[in-house]
Amino acid sequence: MLTESQACERVHDIVDRARAAGADASDAVFAADRSLSVSVRMGALEDVERSESEELGLRLFVGLRSASVSTSDLSSESLDALVERAIAMAREAPEDKWAGLAPQERLMHGSPPLLDLDDGANEDPQTLKARALAAEDAARAVPGVTNSEGGSAGASRSVMAIATSHGFTGAYAQTSHGVSASVLAGGDGAMERDHAHHSARHAMMLEAPEAVGRLAGERAVARLDPAKLSSGAMPVVFDRRVSAGLVGHLLGAIGGAAITRKTSFLLDCLGKQVFAKGVTICDDPHRPRGLRSRPFDGEGLPVLPIKLIDAGMLETWLLDSASARQLGLEPTGHAARGGAGAPGVAPSNLYMQPGSIPPETLVGEIDRGVLVTELIGQGVNGVTGDYSRGAAGFLIEKGEITRAVSEITIAGNLKDMFLALTPANDLEFRYGINAPTLRIDGMTIAGA
Repeated sequence: MLTESQACERVHDIVDRARAAGADASDAVFAADRSLSVSVRMGALEDVERSESEELGLRLFVGLRSASVSTSDLSSESLDALVERAIAMAREAPEDKWAGLAPQERLMHGSPPLLDLDDGANEDPQTLKARALAAEDAARAVPGVTNSEGGSAGASRSVMAIATSHGFTGAYAQTSHGVSASVLAGGDGAMERDHAHHSARHAMMLEAPEAVGRLAGERAVARLDPAKLSSGAMPVVFDRRVSAGLVGHLLGAIGGAAITRKTSFLLDCLGKQVFAKGVTICDDPHRPRGLRSRPFDGEGLPVLPIKLIDAGMLETWLLDSASARQLGLEPTGHAARGGAGAPGVAPSNLYMQPGSIPPETLVGEIDRGVLVTELIGQGVNGVTGDYSRGAAGFLIEKGEITRAVSEITIAGNLKDMFLALTPANDLEFRYGINAPTLRIDGMTIAGA
């Protein structure tokens, strides 16, 4: 795999070719990836996959017109043809007065922060197979587990580089390691499935596969013999497995594209109270070894820790340069680039700060409610905030978590849900987006 400096040379080269061909401005992104994964089932090797890829994306401007292209053929002749094709496309494209490179005076300069995202990922198939087997064996050893969908382990390393024609070049490498298990419990037509997984930037930070597998088995067994639930309004507690999804719905509502197109249920809410006062949501791109840490954004702008929600108040939109120009604001360092197309927006390590109440207390105060551990479907309207999703979890009765429940639907409106939300004190940094256990009173539950 190419080094970071070699990746920088790739993007420099294509930007220079675009300038020589007549482009007024351009930027390029290069991504190289290698990965290895091993899966097992019922104690036997099932699959080994190895992949390597390289992709180069170019965006160029001819006046107010632009075009984006990408290729995995990095030969000199192919790159010349790519630039010529992009120039021809741009000349036929409609003008867009908002599009363009990031403001030159805002570009990141100097040394990037040291985020420790790369451990080399030099795992061999035997090591990954041992992890996968250990995870599945531990899951199958849980009493009540009757079948397995398998265990898996993987490792990958990627290098990304960005260059612009007005003065930015940067690159960084990152690795990822993962282990998972999925099993079934029960029998005679009453089987339940569940899983567990963990991922980390460094192999040494990965949870023991035995712990991951045991958790998968315990989760599957706990779901056996689900009860039917009558419909009505009641409190809902969102387990940490699913609570981050509510933060994810916030992201869609405050992204620059949704605001410029006026398709957000939070359209007029900047600077206003949108969550309960005890809720603060932060984005931290500088978290060492974070799953979504990055030294700069997809347009070459510096990134900094920021509070999106501060004591319930909506403090900022997530803006790339184009949406910022359209709104008369400054870009926020949240631009994200793929191989082709214009930048979009994406957070880094997003998390909701923990509250002061233990999750046991959030549950203990409920006479009758539901603890949700799984959400199903995509029933969320980003324009109105209407929320309706299939769910499964556990019944809460007189402050105690009792029987499993399934085939229910929980519904509400995100505006009301955000304002009624109470976070517990059990935040754990396990995913790219993290939130503690959350309680929302008065949600509508539809049972079978």
